[in-house]
Amino acid sequence: MKPFKFLNILLFLLTLNSCAQDNKKVNTVKDYEIIVPELSIPWGFVFLPDNSLLINEKSGELIHFKNGKKSFIEGLPEIYVRGQGGLLDIELHPDYKNSGWIYFTYASSDGEGRGGNTTLMRAQLNNNKLVNKEVLYKASPNSTRGQHFGSRIEFDNEGYLYFTIGDRGNRDENPQDITRDCGKVYRLNDDGSIPEDNPFVNEPNAKAAIYSYGHRNPQGMIKHPETGDIWTHEHGPRGGDEINIIEKGKNYGWPLASFGINYIGTKFTDKTTIPGMKDPLHHWTPSIAPSGMAFISSDIYGEWKGNLLVGSLKFQYLDRCVIENNKVTKKEKLLEGLGRIRSIKQGPDGYIYVGVENLGIIKLLPKK
Repeated sequence: MKPFKFLNILLFLLTLNSCAQDNKKVNTVKDYEIIVPELSIPWGFVFLPDNSLLINEKSGELIHFKNGKKSFIEGLPEIYVRGQGGLLDIELHPDYKNSGWIYFTYASSDGEGRGGNTTLMRAQLNNNKLVNKEVLYKASPNSTRGQHFGSRIEFDNEGYLYFTIGDRGNRDENPQDITRDCGKVYRLNDDGSIPEDNPFVNEPNAKAAIYSYGHRNPQGMIKHPETGDIWTHEHGPRGGDEINIIEKGKNYGWPLASFGINYIGTKFTDKTTIPGMKDPLHHWTPSIAPSGMAFISSDIYGEWKGNLLVGSLKFQYLDRCVIENNKVTKKEKLLEGLGRIRSIKQGPDGYIYVGVENLGIIKLLPKK
């Protein structure tokens, strides 16, 4: 064979190999697929028994997504949309098939003072309309500040209802004072009544719904699938985002103890731990601005089973946290650069679904 001809054949084979490598990269299985497109801020979402979705848009729209189509649920209360406030989390009653109760949090201007504050409501769904609406809790007083409304909702194994409200930007008065709302985790019975064994029911002037206090702005809450414990995460200021396991009557330190500093770089405390207060089991410094939280309890993702997923608003990724003995021992960034991660759920099919701002709700696919 002539050298020139051999060289051309060799170049051709190298080109084919290069194209094959490029095609291999292009055809690699995606790590997500878009399930619900074109959402702005999907603050919370939940699966109904027929596998359709109810989705809270922060702007004040409750969307029903079924068979690839969106419809809008009527009958929402008036939503106070300001800053971080709006239509927030949504959750179903543990026995939804029989009770029909849907729980959601939102900012409301009802009640004392100008502005708004976080409210918990339950309602039932009838022909794409909310009926039998009941306000179960309204934080007071209202405030015109636009930050730190919380708010997540979760039920424990005994049927108690937990929800969070941030400190509303008033760190020096609200979080450490159990006679004031805000900066707290609350616990109610499913009908909104106060459990008799709540920790502060016999404290004079205390807000009897409070279960724990000393929180800044918890925007993640989930029941551990094995222990049944309630886990939360919360925003720190500049650094000091935390993961906590919520215990009855405990003080979680904000703002007396924190790994964070003021946004301008100055310190507001020199303590990261205080005797008698609960330390976080993990903190992020610098802050990732966490939102949304879910444990992987299905077998779909292999060795990821048992891992905790936390969304980052600031750096736009999904943080996969390996948990051993209630400590984060390893982290991996997923979905980097896709967008601000706002909400996370494990669906009834065992797959993880993620609400991404200005994109929609995506399904996390296991890599093959």
